[in-house]
Amino acid sequence: MDNKYIQEITLDDPYTVPYRGIYAVCDAKNEYAEIIEHSNCYSGAAWSLYHYAKAPLVLKSRSTGNMIRYLMKTGTSKLELKASVAAAGIESVVVQGDEVEITYAGLGGGGVGATRCRAFADGVLRYTISESGGGKCARGTIVVPRRDRILIGVDDTDSKDIGATWTLTHNIAKKLDCQEAVYLSHSLVQLFPVPEKTQNCMSTVLEFGCVDKNAKSRLIETFKRALLKYSASGQTGLVVLSDFYAKGIYGYSNRCRTERVSKTDALHCAEENGVEVLLDGNGVIGAIAALPWFGRPEESIIPGTDIKPLSMQKVKNDI
Repeated sequence: MDNKYIQEITLDDPYTVPYRGIYAVCDAKNEYAEIIEHSNCYSGAAWSLYHYAKAPLVLKSRSTGNMIRYLMKTGTSKLELKASVAAAGIESVVVQGDEVEITYAGLGGGGVGATRCRAFADGVLRYTISESGGGKCARGTIVVPRRDRILIGVDDTDSKDIGATWTLTHNIAKKLDCQEAVYLSHSLVQLFPVPEKTQNCMSTVLEFGCVDKNAKSRLIETFKRALLKYSASGQTGLVVLSDFYAKGIYGYSNRCRTERVSKTDALHCAEENGVEVLLDGNGVIGAIAALPWFGRPEESIIPGTDIKPLSMQKVKNDI
């Protein structure tokens, strides 16, 4: 047996499991925010997801791997905490300039998560926390950078002999991941199998959260250079959309999953919906179609599945 298993272990902080990161992506008017929590302990995050989903400000919540996402109205609310039933939640999300203040509350172990575990996440600018654990009701407020959502759609970087778009784009994104431009998600999108496909007819969308326009510009320019350097295709499509969600593109995307769509239609969709076309090879058709599927990798791989537009006025599971 390895000696480490018979030695006494020492834990510097036995009752804290810091999150890897907590990010706040906001819409242009700061009326809505998506709080995205990157966990180091999925079971603890799953417990939070169950309880936090009941909070008044939460419109929709879901898990994507170890990333838990809460779509929320900004503002403040009153939590009615009840042990075992509604033991923790998000009390407020307040946007102050280029920062977002998030206040959590919880009972017992939920209070530890609401305070120390979130306060010590990477990227937290400041925090205030109360005592937590045992039978206490605890509260904590963290301050994180306000972020805009940047969606990058890519298709056709491979050839019959080499490559896969999903691997290339993920590897580039991992290299570019930083506090100014956080890499949030990667989805493979199944398209209608046209004759021009390399093999499986998949496109890719990547999601970043950028703190300002300079971070976005650096991200996009570096991503484009890397794509041109490593792409094995002369028909690569690369598009960018800066928006809270890809409104206006749902119908086009659904068409691309069930029928052949022309490049003319693709470019028209881009022009009508504020999509920046940076590389306009035939892959632009699938690159644009991928945009609405950010953060939905389990659904985007299913052939023919429709994606429905968000209605930000609806609440809870009606969205």
